[in-house]
Amino acid sequence: MTIQVFGHKSPDTDSTGSPIIWAWYLNQIKGEDAKPVLLGEPNTEAAFMLSHWGLDKPEIIDDVAEDAPVVIVDTNNPAELPKSINKADIRGIIDHHKLVGGLETKGPIDIRIEPLACTATILWKLIGDDLAQAPREIKGAMLTCILSDTLEFRSPTTTQEDEAIAHGLAKDLGVDLKDFAQQMFAAKSDVSAFSDAELLRMDSKEYAVDGTKFRVSVLETTAPDMPLSRKDSLMETMKTVATEDGVDHVLLFVVDILNEEATLLVPNDTVKTVAEKSFGVTVGGDTVVLPGVMSRKKQIIPNLKV
Repeated sequence: MTIQVFGHKSPDTDSTGSPIIWAWYLNQIKGEDAKPVLLGEPNTEAAFMLSHWGLDKPEIIDDVAEDAPVVIVDTNNPAELPKSINKADIRGIIDHHKLVGGLETKGPIDIRIEPLACTATILWKLIGDDLAQAPREIKGAMLTCILSDTLEFRSPTTTQEDEAIAHGLAKDLGVDLKDFAQQMFAAKSDVSAFSDAELLRMDSKEYAVDGTKFRVSVLETTAPDMPLSRKDSLMETMKTVATEDGVDHVLLFVVDILNEEATLLVPNDTVKTVAEKSFGVTVGGDTVVLPGVMSRKKQIIPNLKV
């Protein structure tokens, strides 16, 4: 059976590109039948990556069949995976997030989890010298993933390995890092075609704090005024999204990539309390600016308090 390689739901650039990279490696280097798939529509930056490097958009799937062979990348959280994931034959996990638990395998598997900014950085290390055989579009996807997850090395999750590998890939590809990153972030920032509900779910993860369930959403942008001009309708839509998704509250952080800060929308007293307890700020309106906050993984989720 064909091995399906996928990342998390609401696929960002890393969860779109890394399945493509690893499926190429399994097919072309390891001689295994594999294909990348997605658990939803890719975001605008990921779509830019596919178009820029001439990559086909992988098939979108809703679930996995019993005993279907799969490799999971860029997550190990069952809440971000197909509902039948524990009935599948999980062959491997490659990730850069904390270990959540809850996945069940049918036998011993290969697991690689490293404290790096991007899954594609880990793939670069695993592929090693065989990357010399990779076509330009595979290396391009790898570079795009790393620049995305590091926010062009601005994110506090960035390591020296991420940065060095990105510079090496850019040199190999003849790409100007700064110019290319600007193109990526411009694509990510254009959210005009998306509904409020789509924006709230575009780059989000479910997370519980002391029994309170949150959908923690992040919009990384070089044009924060665009989503913030819609804050009233976004905050109203949060109620519907919370109900439909079975969470208590939606937290939306609009991350200003260039100014290296986040703006949290504050629709109610609970979120106000979360903001003040979690980030040591005083909230006086329906938004609050959090200087230096760039990373959900390192700065937002670990600090959440209710």
